[in-house]
Amino acid sequence: MCVAYPGRVMSINGTHGMVDFSGTEVPVNLAMVRAKIGDYVLVHAGMAIQIVKKDEAIDWINLFKEIEEESK
Repeated sequence: MCVAYPGRVMSINGTHGMVDFSGTEVPVNLAMVRAKIGDYVLVHAGMAIQIVKKDEAIDWINLFKEIEEESK
């Protein structure tokens, strides 16, 4: 199974950008999407695969936090 995690695009330089995942910024390849700064993207294996709406991304982030808490 593959899991993609949502993050917010903070900066863009060509086909790459820095994406914020709950406070941690990570370099991501943006070549497959037309993301803008401030967009939320789903990222799998370092590649943004889809732009998602902010409210949807926040719902997913909260769900992952719940799962993490329950697994402790």
